[in-house]
Amino acid sequence: MRNYYGIFICGVLLAMLPVRLLAQSQRITGRVTSVQDGLPIPGVNIQVKGTTTGASTDANGNYSITAPGSTAVLVLTSIGLITQEVAVGNRTTVNVQMQEAINELSQVVVTGYNTTQRKDITGSIASVSPDRFKDIPVASFDQALQGQAAGVQVSQSSGTPGGGLTVRIRGNTSISASNRPLFIVDGVPVEDGNLTGRDFGGQQDNAFSLFNANDIESIEVLKDASAKAIYGSRAANGVVIVTTKRGKSNQKTGFTLDVQRGMTDVVRRPDLLNSSELLDLQREAVTNAGLNPDKLGLIKGVTDGIDTDWVDAVLRKGVYQQYQLSTQGGNDKTQFYLSGSYRDEQGVQVNNQFTRYTGQFKFDHKATQKLSFGTNMTLSRAFNKRVKGDNFLDGVYSGAMKSLPYYSPYNDQGKLTVPNDPDYPGFPNFNPLAQAVLPRFNTLTVKLLAGIYGEYEIIQNLRFRSKVSVDYNNVTEDNFEPSTTAIGGFLASVGGQGYGDFGNTTLSTLINTNTLNYSFQLAEKHRFNTLAGLEILQHTERYGNLQGRLFPSDDFTYITSAGIVDQGTSTFVNNGLLSTFGEVRYDYDEKYLATITARYDGSSRFGQQKRFGLFPSASLAWRISSEKFMESFRFLSDLKVRASFGFTGNERIGDYQFLGTWASTTYSGATGIGPATLANPLLQWERTREANIGLDASFFSGRLNLIIDAYDNLTNKLLFAQPIPQTTGFSTVQGNIGKVGNRGIELTISSVNMNKAVRWTTDLNLSHNENKVVELASDVPLFRGYTGNGVDRTNVILQGQPLGTFWGLKFLGVDPATGNAIYDDKNGDGRITPADGQVIGNAQAKLYGGLTNRVSWNGIDVSALLQFSYGNSTLNLSNATALLNTGADIQNNQSKLALKRWRKEGDITSVPKYVYQDTYNNYLSSRFVEDGSYLRLKNVSLGYNLPKKWTNKYKVGNVRLYASATNLLTWTRYSGADPEVSTLDGSTTSQGIDFFTFPQVKTVLAGLTLTF
Repeated sequence: MRNYYGIFICGVLLAMLPVRLLAQSQRITGRVTSVQDGLPIPGVNIQVKGTTTGASTDANGNYSITAPGSTAVLVLTSIGLITQEVAVGNRTTVNVQMQEAINELSQVVVTGYNTTQRKDITGSIASVSPDRFKDIPVASFDQALQGQAAGVQVSQSSGTPGGGLTVRIRGNTSISASNRPLFIVDGVPVEDGNLTGRDFGGQQDNAFSLFNANDIESIEVLKDASAKAIYGSRAANGVVIVTTKRGKSNQKTGFTLDVQRGMTDVVRRPDLLNSSELLDLQREAVTNAGLNPDKLGLIKGVTDGIDTDWVDAVLRKGVYQQYQLSTQGGNDKTQFYLSGSYRDEQGVQVNNQFTRYTGQFKFDHKATQKLSFGTNMTLSRAFNKRVKGDNFLDGVYSGAMKSLPYYSPYNDQGKLTVPNDPDYPGFPNFNPLAQAVLPRFNTLTVKLLAGIYGEYEIIQNLRFRSKVSVDYNNVTEDNFEPSTTAIGGFLASVGGQGYGDFGNTTLSTLINTNTLNYSFQLAEKHRFNTLAGLEILQHTERYGNLQGRLFPSDDFTYITSAGIVDQGTSTFVNNGLLSTFGEVRYDYDEKYLATITARYDGSSRFGQQKRFGLFPSASLAWRISSEKFMESFRFLSDLKVRASFGFTGNERIGDYQFLGTWASTTYSGATGIGPATLANPLLQWERTREANIGLDASFFSGRLNLIIDAYDNLTNKLLFAQPIPQTTGFSTVQGNIGKVGNRGIELTISSVNMNKAVRWTTDLNLSHNENKVVELASDVPLFRGYTGNGVDRTNVILQGQPLGTFWGLKFLGVDPATGNAIYDDKNGDGRITPADGQVIGNAQAKLYGGLTNRVSWNGIDVSALLQFSYGNSTLNLSNATALLNTGADIQNNQSKLALKRWRKEGDITSVPKYVYQDTYNNYLSSRFVEDGSYLRLKNVSLGYNLPKKWTNKYKVGNVRLYASATNLLTWTRYSGADPEVSTLDGSTTSQGIDFFTFPQVKTVLAGLTLTF
């Protein structure tokens, strides 16, 4: 018994020993921030000197560690940061500011649901700092990506204010599903693309124009599976993470005022014939047809008595202005950021204007050592006065290009001329100027992006975070076309008494994200950072529309006054995602790095059997520069090789396409309900297999940095309308067929060329991507795009060819003897028919990128961005009308290139002869496919910071004056006004088409930034 009693006493003493030792220790918490900008630094290693006790900072720079007593010293280390030793003393909260030694390596990068330093990245992530576009009048943050990041291709579809952009990351992965990246703003997947229910030609509006780019803190582009698989079924096209500004700790409250004013104009006007030149051409075409031009009213000195430049008539120099006031500040417990802005951009097209108001608020508070919470809110209101665009039959700019210069926009009474105007008989086409100013196309959009979060440290270094957010968008479209316009006055179905259209769209996303983050250290060199999460997302769309006609007069413009209201529609769509995800990061001695990521997604867009899917990834990195055998290479600051492999998905195809649908139908004279589409319960998301290898190198203490990536991606289970035997009563069923591949290489070089009195830095990024349709259900070409003369469509989807491939006749030149076009008779049957169609080019660039140089000296700074695209073709479909349109009547003006036409035997030219009422020479062919390569001076700015000795007198922090310009110069061989535009905004299969598309604008502005 005594032995048991002794053992019991010893056990109690042993159990009390750690309690006694623990009582002598103390728990230290704190936050590590950057000296340069006050932002938190994740991934800093914290060691209690002389012990194996260690920790690392989390995504918000926070840490928690147990120190043995007041004499303890914390050692903070991280590659790229200057090592610090901090005595604890009697403090329980120890906040530390660390100095960067190598800027690139210590840069904080947002990686999905976490943050880390660039030195610890094992995947492929590109960062775009707001310093690169702070002086540039970008309308949306996706525009700021152009030419700034390797692997990211951005093209502006047109020069319309608030108009759409196409963003592709490492090529196109899908044929019929979305190819847009997933855009995350402050942790919320936001609406992308267009919000309006009505497009104007091929041009859409841009949802991102509702954000103020000056509120952005950072933009990260996740490119490989290791970086983006955490987003699972929505990540195949890449992920763009936008983080807006927030208050900083230990920062005195300050204010910033920014003012910009400038002018806008199109980058280039089209070269068109004047009245005399056009009349000579028309007379020649009629004569070549064996007819008398005088009898058709084509009389010299009479027909060409008026010479109107219609393009000048509908264009103007626009005025641009933007004003912003912001304030931010904070201490160790509370930080805030508040801003408001106003932007007004007068479109270069008459009566076109985009006006936007935005407000931004962020609040973060640390209530206790364990509990913190905060909120963010972005509110914006945009008013867009639109005009009809490119390929509309009554588009403003397209109409101006086609209109005959023989006529004036005003009649003898000074009123706008309209077709069949009794005061101006003979006016053949609609008046483009009247089409700009008479209709009302107003769009009002309101956006709310808001969220609230709470974070609690359950135990040391184990933190739970929950956030609820909403992205709410409401769009009201108010359209009216009076009886004096083409649609409101002369469309038979309208009745000639005006046409009204009113619509309302609401799109909202509600999302709840919950994460557990635990960081810990084993022994001295093994460090782990783990993340587990649960996310619930619900997306709702509502749309309603009414159309009215037969208005009593043009003074009554709303639907309530319409004589007939018999058309309209309404829809309601709901979809959701239920997801779990996790990530484990391992770091051994900052030398060997590994990351494992997985997401398990469930989407309501698919049937129950295929609703859930797993998207895993893994990556490894080896910091070679930390090895002992590299110690002699003192010029090498960092050298890391990395590799990743994983799977991502694409579920953005619309809602419930796995279900069979029914619709009204007519059979044998009787109406009823019948099946419209077939069901496919096995329909599932597209899946992309991604492999990436990369190398990161830094030389001469960060003066030269190099990033190289090579990737090979294959997308299978393409969401596509699969052909089936028509004996079933249907021609297709939605299925998962085919494969699309993308492989390429990316290079990023950044250097500090001079760093003394004069600082000169250079950033270069180059990208090469090979896109190919690897497999389809059959070898039969699938035609897309516009219907053209001589062929079925302008584009084709064909196995072995890239998406965006052009299809048509192969143009072999002009016969010098006859002046007729010569086409390749591919099938050798002696005739030129659609069967002779073939691949005639593609819109994919062979190389694209950007070069930025920045020079600063004594308060003066200059920066310039050259952005380019090489090896891509553009289908100049405008020239199919403006260069040889000789149908039943010649009612369109022609390009100046028509002056090079064949006129007599022996002429050597690429422009066939004009023959009235003969379309043979105008077949859609490679004659209209041009080299779309270009080099553009995209942005250039000049700034001056007033000396501190001047500003300090007035207690002003900084005063900066600057001037900037966008799209200032363009070098290209393309004959159209702008090589970058694309008529079918965002189209994958029909990209690179210019069909009277409104060119981009150049902006020249002056600005003032004042901080106090």
